[in-house]
Formats: sequence, C-alpha cells, structure tokens
Amino acid sequence: MTTHEFFVDMTCEGCSGAVTRVLKKLDVKFDIDLPNKKVFIESDKGKDVLLETLQKTGKTVTYIGPK
Repeated sequence: MTTHEFFVDMTCEGCSGAVTRVLKKLDVKFDIDLPNKKVFIESDKGKDVLLETLQKTGKTVTYIGPK
C-alpha cells in the first residue's frame, strides 16, 4: 500500500471535517495535519482518484507525492 501526501487548503476543523467525510466513503486509511494543511492517505487507489475525491470538498488540492 502506498501513502500519498496532498496539500489541502484547510483553515479550520470544518474543513478537515469535510475531508474526513469524503475520504470515509472511499474506505481508506488517512491522517489529517491541519496546521500544515496536509492529508496523508494510505491506499491502493490511484492518486487521480484520491485527488478527485479530495476536490469534492471545494478546497484547493495539490498532490505532493508518495511518502
């Protein structure tokens, strides 16, 4: 399984809550680093699927790379 690192423009708990809601639907392991605006996702799914899912939050999302 690969851990992917994403930058997500989150400013508050509500933002991280939105990320949590969309990722729970994918059934993946993830960790949110709100102060640094990063999301780490452990998954076999491709980065494009993960990126598209994170973009459903309406936040600016950038793929940083595998960790």
